[in-house]
This record gives sequence, structure tokens and C-alpha cells, in this order.
Amino acid sequence: MLSKKQTNELLEIIATMYPEAECELTHSNSFELLIAVVLSAQCTDALVNKVTPRLFEKYKQPEDYTAVPLEELEQDIRSIGLFRSKAKNIKKLSQSLIEQFNGEVPRERDELITLAGVGRKTANVVTSVAFGVPAIAVDTHVERVSKRLGICRWKDNVREVEETLMKKIPENLWSDSHHRLIFFGRYHCKAQSPKCETCPLLERCREGKKRMKAKG
Repeated sequence: MLSKKQTNELLEIIATMYPEAECELTHSNSFELLIAVVLSAQCTDALVNKVTPRLFEKYKQPEDYTAVPLEELEQDIRSIGLFRSKAKNIKKLSQSLIEQFNGEVPRERDELITLAGVGRKTANVVTSVAFGVPAIAVDTHVERVSKRLGICRWKDNVREVEETLMKKIPENLWSDSHHRLIFFGRYHCKAQSPKCETCPLLERCREGKKRMKAKG
């Protein structure tokens, strides 16, 4: 695996490629962000952003979600994958926010993950983006890029990837690095068609070199 120094050298290059990388989910407050991140599970941010403008116009607070029939909420998010389970989770987490947190989104990760449909990744996104707490949320892009570049081991699970990144990246850069790794994976080091031939990291990327050699 790459050392701390090597890892941060690569991240500096990625930072020059995506200096303005940030959360692309449309939201105006922590509650909207929480709902958007829950909806984004196994779904693209772009698709979620097509649904949330109407959704956030209709539902302003947790009480609005708890009051609506489940079937109606399902129809509101029907174009999003796993809409039935997500609708159930949104109603449950809204009820929990009302009963346990006075209708407010909690700032602590340990409290966030007690909510229906909220795992460690979602909690990290909310604490980082909504409350400015340093965190690294490992989604498919972050995991793929970290392993391709050799920052983490191929056999590492998501939690191990997160812990490795936290050890190798300075804490004050966790959140920015998270967003930049996402952008790099989403727009450059794609799952199916990575742009190895134009990648400024190619000479330092073991996976990229293998791919280019295989192409001849």
C-alpha cells in the first residue's frame, strides 16, 4: 500500500483536478440533506436531485412525513430505486427525530446511525456536510479509487477503507478529500471506463498501468 506521504501526494494532484468538489445533493438544511442521502443509496445523485425539489416543497419537516400515508410517499419517490423501503425508512426516521431529538437532526454520528436507513456512510456525510465535522464517507467511488490507487488493500471492507484513509490523511483534510475522491471516481476514474490514458496519476497508479498494458 502507499505510504502517508505518497497518498497525500496523489490527493494533492486530485485536488488540482477538482478544487471545488462538494456534495452534489441539492439541499438547504440538515434535514433535507439527511433525506437526500437516504434516497441516494444505490442511486445516483443526479436522479435524487430530480425528485427532491418537489419532495422538499411538499415535506418541510419530520411531521409532514409522518402524517402522509406510506403509499403516497412511495409514489412521490417512485422513480428512485428501492423506493418502498426508502419510504418506510423516511417515515420511521422522521418519527424518531420527533420522539428522540425534538424534531432536529442530531449532530453526533452515533445518534444518527440509530435512525432507520442511516448507516455509517450516511451519518458521515451528514456530520461533515451539514455540521462541518471532519469525516470520510466511503461510498462506491471512494472505495474503488482508494483500492485502484493502492491507498487501501483490495480485500479491505468499507470500514477498513475508512480507517485507512483516516490514518493516512490529515484530519483537517478528511472532508475535502472525501469529496475530491468522489469526483475523481465519478467523473474520471469511472467503474467501467476509467480515463487512464489521460490520467495525471497514471505513472503512480498500479491499476492504471495494468489496464494500459493490457490495451497494448
